[in-house]
Amino acid sequence: MGNWQKEFNAAITVCNVNGKIIDMNDKAALTFKDDGGYDLVGKNLFECHSDSSSEIIKELLSDRKENVYTIEKDEIKKLIFQSPWYENGVMQGLVELSLEIPFEMPHHIR
Repeated sequence: MGNWQKEFNAAITVCNVNGKIIDMNDKAALTFKDDGGYDLVGKNLFECHSDSSSEIIKELLSDRKENVYTIEKDEIKKLIFQSPWYENGVMQGLVELSLEIPFEMPHHIR
């Protein structure tokens, strides 16, 4: 499938079942540049999140569920989608997609 995610225009961060960051794309490295960018690969999510955020991450890992929400920071609105990822049916960790979205956007019912 190639390396499509490297330059994809959404931040993609991947961790294993222990919360260790194992991959990120260019947009994620840029998003987290003040925290180390690509140097975050190999670090643990629990070391760079608050206690309340760490509890959510632990719950997502243990319950194998998704977490979806929007945030606004520095006048940018984002959709955050966090979900387990699997290999051969076995959960391997979490993927976080962070997409910049417009404040007003169409909603279609189809």
